[in-house]
Amino acid sequence: MPPARSAPGSLALSRFLHGRWKPSTVWWLLPLAVALAAGGWWWQHRQAGPAQSQAQAQGGGGGKRGGGGRFSAGAGGQAQPVSVGVVRREDVRVLISAIGTLNARATAVVRTKVSGEIKALRFKEGDEVKAGQLLAEIDPRSYQAALDQVRGNLVRDQALLKNARLDLQRYQDLKAQDSIAAQQVDTQAALVRQYEGAVAADQAQVDAAQLQLGYTRVTAPIAGRLGLRQADLGNVVNPGDANGIVTITQVRPIDAVFSVPEAHLDQIRERLAQGAALPVELWDREQKKRLARGRLGALDNAVDTTTGTIKVKAAFANEDGRLYPNQFVNVKLQVRTLEHALTVPTTAVQNNYVYLVQKDGTVTQRRIRVGVADGDRTSVEPQGGELAEGDQVVTDGIDRLREGAKVAVIDAGAATRADQAAQESGQRRAAFLKNLTPEQRDKLAKMAPEERRAFMRSLREKHEATAPAAAASAPASAASAP
Repeated sequence: MPPARSAPGSLALSRFLHGRWKPSTVWWLLPLAVALAAGGWWWQHRQAGPAQSQAQAQGGGGGKRGGGGRFSAGAGGQAQPVSVGVVRREDVRVLISAIGTLNARATAVVRTKVSGEIKALRFKEGDEVKAGQLLAEIDPRSYQAALDQVRGNLVRDQALLKNARLDLQRYQDLKAQDSIAAQQVDTQAALVRQYEGAVAADQAQVDAAQLQLGYTRVTAPIAGRLGLRQADLGNVVNPGDANGIVTITQVRPIDAVFSVPEAHLDQIRERLAQGAALPVELWDREQKKRLARGRLGALDNAVDTTTGTIKVKAAFANEDGRLYPNQFVNVKLQVRTLEHALTVPTTAVQNNYVYLVQKDGTVTQRRIRVGVADGDRTSVEPQGGELAEGDQVVTDGIDRLREGAKVAVIDAGAATRADQAAQESGQRRAAFLKNLTPEQRDKLAKMAPEERRAFMRSLREKHEATAPAAAASAPASAASAP
């Protein structure tokens, strides 16, 4: 092929740069270089003009707003997807939040009242017991022997007393006949009283021995939940043991103790004086799950000067037994209720403003005065703008908006349903792979992605084809069975 011919201006410039032209003869090249530069600039803008016009037509705007950044949500730009909530009027609770500790209504350490070896344990750790329920048995033989001994002394003294009384009766008859001295009658009467005292002392010893024998059966002093066992079968226990046999805590009902600022003291006292029941709720650490509902019980008699708070006690039925002593909980005390207040979703409030969705698909800012929050709703008062019941305010996507931006309302539950569908699909896939044989799994692992999809499709079609046949043959085989 013949070599490509260069433009005259380019050839002249090349010869000048390589020293083939003399400087005195190059003065006429300057106008030529200026003409070439102007022609290049004209050709470049001619080619860039249509491309820029097309880009502006496709992007819906140029200049500073055509960059596709966070300011692309302006008027005439692409609509921004947002989630919205509805403005409602409802009752809002005024709550005081605090951190509290659960305390058992009563705690008892079960100790034996007599010394001895544990012969039987009649409880299971963690069980609920009633007052008077048998928990343990101590070897009773020594206490039974002591009881038999004092009973013998009682029988002996009762016999002596009976004989002394008979003698006293005879002496009194002889004295009536003037056949005996009065001193002998008085002596016999004193002997009778002596034996009566001995019998009374013996009876007291019998009662004490019976009580000691009864202490060998260890029972629950209160109703509640048992803790961990502190003594094992065969151990010798004493009344002075610090840990005892087991601990019982009364958890039905159970109390929660927490502190509230002294600024709320007058309001709480006023409500209690009116006989109002102040509801109290217990929540878990993440404040996502409510544990129990109760009511305020009592106030402490002094304010803590170091913290400026006062302790409050609330009672909870704890019928399901899910609350444990010394458990830390989040407490919400309701002191009053705002009736028929205007509320918005809490996520819609940002710096005392909300974005109101208008009928033309754009948003506008509304200044509000934020009130109290109750769950995911917050009471508000519009300031400098109308905010009515039934209006829609933006709850998600606020950071991408500005005044007058176009929005597209999306379904808030669409993402949740999509995630749920993906989880269900994954579970079905895992169940399907679980039914494969080891050979099929090895073969599947060595396949390419396209081969793997085709292989899975064939197995699925084969399974769907055999499933109706197996279901149809099952009733027939059941009917033919004797």
